[in-house]
Amino acid sequence: MKRLRSSVRFLLLLVFSVLAVSLWLVPLATAADWSHWRGPLQNGVSYEKDLPDRWSPEGENLIWKMPYGGRSTPIVQHGRVYIINHTGEGVTEQERVMCFDAETGKVLWEHKFNVFFTDIVSDRVGWTNPVGDPETGNVYVHGVQGLLFCFDRDGKVIWSRSLTEEFGRISGYGGRITSPIIDGDLLLLGMINASWGEQAAGGNRFVAFNKRTGAVVWWSSTGHRVKDTYYSCPVVAVINGERLLISGGGDGGVHAFRVRTGEKVWSYIFGEGAVNCSPVVDGNLVYIGHGEGNPEGGQQGKVICLDASQVKDGKPKLVWERAGIKFKFASPILHEGQLIMCDEFARMYCFDAKTGNRLWFRDYGRNAKGSPVWADGKIYVGQVNGSFSILQPEGKSCKVLHTQRFISRTGKVDVEVNGSPAVANGKIYFLTSEDLYCIGKKGAAVSSAPLPSRPQEEAADPKAKPAWLQVVPADVMLQPGESATFQAYLYDAKGRLLRETKAQWSAAPALPPQPPPGVPAKPQTGPMPPPLQGEIGANGTLTVSKTVPAQFGRVVAKADGLEAYARVRVVPRLPYEQDFEKVPEGRTPPGWVNAQGKFAVQQKGDSKVLVKLATNPSPLVARANAYIAAPTLTDYTIQADVMGGKKGSDMPDVGIVANRYHLVLWGNTQQLRLTSWDALPRVDRTIAFAWKPDVWYTMKLTVEVQGNKAVARGKVWERGQPEPKNWTVEFEDPIGNREGSPALYGNATGILENEPGTEIYYDNVKVISNK
Repeated sequence: MKRLRSSVRFLLLLVFSVLAVSLWLVPLATAADWSHWRGPLQNGVSYEKDLPDRWSPEGENLIWKMPYGGRSTPIVQHGRVYIINHTGEGVTEQERVMCFDAETGKVLWEHKFNVFFTDIVSDRVGWTNPVGDPETGNVYVHGVQGLLFCFDRDGKVIWSRSLTEEFGRISGYGGRITSPIIDGDLLLLGMINASWGEQAAGGNRFVAFNKRTGAVVWWSSTGHRVKDTYYSCPVVAVINGERLLISGGGDGGVHAFRVRTGEKVWSYIFGEGAVNCSPVVDGNLVYIGHGEGNPEGGQQGKVICLDASQVKDGKPKLVWERAGIKFKFASPILHEGQLIMCDEFARMYCFDAKTGNRLWFRDYGRNAKGSPVWADGKIYVGQVNGSFSILQPEGKSCKVLHTQRFISRTGKVDVEVNGSPAVANGKIYFLTSEDLYCIGKKGAAVSSAPLPSRPQEEAADPKAKPAWLQVVPADVMLQPGESATFQAYLYDAKGRLLRETKAQWSAAPALPPQPPPGVPAKPQTGPMPPPLQGEIGANGTLTVSKTVPAQFGRVVAKADGLEAYARVRVVPRLPYEQDFEKVPEGRTPPGWVNAQGKFAVQQKGDSKVLVKLATNPSPLVARANAYIAAPTLTDYTIQADVMGGKKGSDMPDVGIVANRYHLVLWGNTQQLRLTSWDALPRVDRTIAFAWKPDVWYTMKLTVEVQGNKAVARGKVWERGQPEPKNWTVEFEDPIGNREGSPALYGNATGILENEPGTEIYYDNVKVISNK
């Protein structure tokens, strides 16, 4: 991540950003581009004309084809096509962003990056959708490992964030992670995460970044218990005069937040699992579906229509619902009073959007994940089992105009179509697992009907009473002695910016973890955490203490009778040592992410140690990395003492992390493993290694970056014995991880209901630079 070292520069950028926010009354949407994966109106509808009703990979209405496949949806912006996909095999496997000339298919640039900290397997890499910003021409991508990139149109990285290491983002294993969207000056993204303070407990949260700088503008939460990872992509709409972000979640619900402030407006829980569909909006009506169980029981799946202009007790009015159809993956089309949705078995349903009455039904395959697109009176849609169809609705029926089936070039695996089409400038772009296609009528004049108008906000009354105070940036990471400048802004009751304001500034402690409703909060043990150590001036500039190696806290602003805060994480410089003696029992070391609730300091004998908690069998809790420092660290060595217990025949897995490489003692298989990608042995040095329960061992892992390569070396020995001269395992990675946070790893096994699993202990953690 690019960090702004100058507070003055940071201040100027933020002022410019907030001024840009005030210009949001007219969305930057054009018929020519497809910058959002569901099109300029976020509803799967194109207003382009004279598009093909049949085509052939051999030439008929084929503009071009390029041998680069993927799972997601292309976007088209300013004459360029952008995709995210998987590349390489074995040790060279990576994720990749590619840019093509929209007219010719020529590859203009590509950016490859490694995969780590995820259980997602290689054939599900690159399943998020890029999003473009028509104003700047920039493109944004969220990778499976948690890297969030901002590229300019020529592939230069403007900024990046490591969401997993910075905020404890969770990926799951099925490829279901979320895609970003752009609205005004904000990049908006949902995620499942568990980090620190009030965000220590796992939750479905949304975050807004400044699209130009990557600075965090606000955090928000659905406030409901997470049930699964998900990939519903938000939409933005004006309802009741409020500009809202609306999205499905991993908690079985659909939720609305004020775009500029993150204030939650309403939630509607209607499923027992993740909601993967994106919503569509028509006026005040919100439509969305799911393919999981229903709270009232019965058949799986449901589609609902909500009147979001009528909200009572934080819940919008239900207009109609239809249960028993598994709308699990594909998002709807909303066009001229018709709601068109595809179930997971590639069956298309058309409902009257006002009443929910079914108008027609059409089979088009066997397995559907991609979403359909309406364009030129036709519906373009792919199905997983290797076909792309063009359908034509006619009153109360729908006919198939053309279905193109794909045959693999290699014959080794079936061709799949998992993404959705994009329509731009008289052409249709889509991905199969092997190729990127551009189809259209050759030589046809590009024409489009004007985009229909949508509800717009009224301008804020500058004399209105402020209803919300916001501190920007809302979340910062500093090292001891560094500074950050905060600003305070006032908003009205509908989330519209009024003005920047002077505030009274103070430092405060971190908040305790806030579990979702229905989960009792655990009482705080030991002394309360101290306030943030540092000095904050009347202008909002914070300088954290040089002598406190790591800490958590808040910067609090008070103005116009309102109060708000920003989260501040201070991470250690190297060298860093932690023996846990000064950490209160039941707590975790300050500055560490993804540790609270999964690890805790305990007294063991004459000293304190860190313990991996072993009471929750969920893989999201039983197995974890506790991230210690900044994700930009490189060329360093981590060392720690570790010990694992035994329960029945089970022993845990315990290890350390450097530069996104894991060195792990595997208990049940009695192995020592040096790996990088959890789900795939892209990097793998595994040897038999007999280690005993209830015996302390010292683990040491060092990574040396050599240009594009990285050399990782690890060793393990019984604590108290001389350190071995030779490394136990070594690996030279030709596409090395060039940076990453040091971390401790633990996987507690043998956990049963109401019965804890295997114990894991850590002590004497040291991280030192190799330079």
